[in-house]
Amino acid sequence: MSYLVAVGRFTRRTLRAWPAARTAAFASGSALIALGIAPPVHALAAADPRGHVLQHLLLGMYAPVALVLAAPMTPLLAALPARAARGVTSVLRSRPARVLTHPVTAGLVTVAGMYALYFTPLYAASVHDPVVGSALHLHVLMTGCVLAWSVAGPDPAPARPGLRLRIGVLVGVAGAHAYLAKTLYARAATWPTVAGHDREEIRQAAQLMYYGGDGAELLLAIALFTVRRARRGGHSSQPKSLESRSMTKPSRPVRMPTGRKPTAA
Repeated sequence: MSYLVAVGRFTRRTLRAWPAARTAAFASGSALIALGIAPPVHALAAADPRGHVLQHLLLGMYAPVALVLAAPMTPLLAALPARAARGVTSVLRSRPARVLTHPVTAGLVTVAGMYALYFTPLYAASVHDPVVGSALHLHVLMTGCVLAWSVAGPDPAPARPGLRLRIGVLVGVAGAHAYLAKTLYARAATWPTVAGHDREEIRQAAQLMYYGGDGAELLLAIALFTVRRARRGGHSSQPKSLESRSMTKPSRPVRMPTGRKPTAA
């Protein structure tokens, strides 16, 4: 609802229509989050590793891509009062924000979280402790959003590097995710943190992690090149206050001197 309010203020203040595709992306991301925390999915995640992986994919990979493609920062900054917008912008431009939102940092945090979940007792704790489980859901959603934003978001980012580095981060995260899935599949019989689950269930969960992760990373790659192409083509829906504008002053119109009509001698 707050997104729609911000979009409404954006259109009134800038007199520019907001793309319907971005509103649809926000609706899709919100629906994926609602599905990921729905009681049936939550109950399945607590009892079955396949449900846990499904929940992780929805909250940590697919929903973030959709939410980031909605470009929520653009209408937010346009809708806020000038002082509040400057405050948000100054925070985003600060050194800690530049470090935390850099694609390399976001990729490392994402990968570290995935491996910590399955190589430590964190998985069992998240299943049996509701507080830990909720904190884990919030973590994967936030890290997924920061990673997607830093790599392919249409919103401006404070420390977004060139295309090659962002592609490298995306490939590295995809490789780490695939390796984790393969390791989980190979060690299904001896995996200590998922004791009590059937071996075949664990292998199926690993397969879902492998192929489901590939799908989300492919969508993020498509978003990366689509957003880049739109920027290079000059198609942007950001208000002028958020874009780089020329500081040249408009030229004044030149007045032609009016000559007097010659009088007859």
